[in-house]
Amino acid sequence: MRVDTFAPAPAYHPRMDARLMITIAVLLAAYLLGSVSGSLLLGRLRGIDIRQHGSGNAGGTNALRTLGWRFALAVVSIDIGKGALAVWLALWLAPAWAYTAAALAVAGHVWPLWHGFRGGKGAATAVGALLVLWPQAVLPLLVVWLLVLVLSGYVGLATVLAALALPVWVWWQRAGVAPQLFALWLAVFLTFTHRSNLSRLRRGCESRFERARLLHRWWTRA
Repeated sequence: MRVDTFAPAPAYHPRMDARLMITIAVLLAAYLLGSVSGSLLLGRLRGIDIRQHGSGNAGGTNALRTLGWRFALAVVSIDIGKGALAVWLALWLAPAWAYTAAALAVAGHVWPLWHGFRGGKGAATAVGALLVLWPQAVLPLLVVWLLVLVLSGYVGLATVLAALALPVWVWWQRAGVAPQLFALWLAVFLTFTHRSNLSRLRRGCESRFERARLLHRWWTRA
């Protein structure tokens, strides 16, 4: 006699559904927070779209060149703050997804939902995320960024080289797989978003902050 057997249906766990919904909400919030562009938000209050001026980029460097250091400082503060907030929320509500939330916040800055998917290049938002994820990494990356800026005067080049230094730092710290993958992704992503800077650098027409070339100024005066 044949007896049909059936696997028991998996038990329903409301907590699993709640965790899934929280995770989705956290990741969505990370992208939406990233989509709040400091330069475009503050520029709108002043009746100006910064993408119509300077390099056309909605980031801190173009804000500085276009509207001065006070405006740029406010822009960078917002962009750093939203990256930090996105990661903080993830660590609080869905810690296993903190790196994904950081990546989505950076991507949101580059392709902001609220501003026609035309934003900045993601560096300041990435710094905000790192301040929460790995605050000890920010200082060495800042040293690399400042060193390249002082030597060359190129902000884009300094940002790319600082981003490329992140995977090296993570490897040296013997971090886990998730931090290494995030560091590699961030290095590649920021290199991609700064591709126009690198292209202009190769052609010899990249804008340069001469005031930042402190070593060059000291050398020529000497």
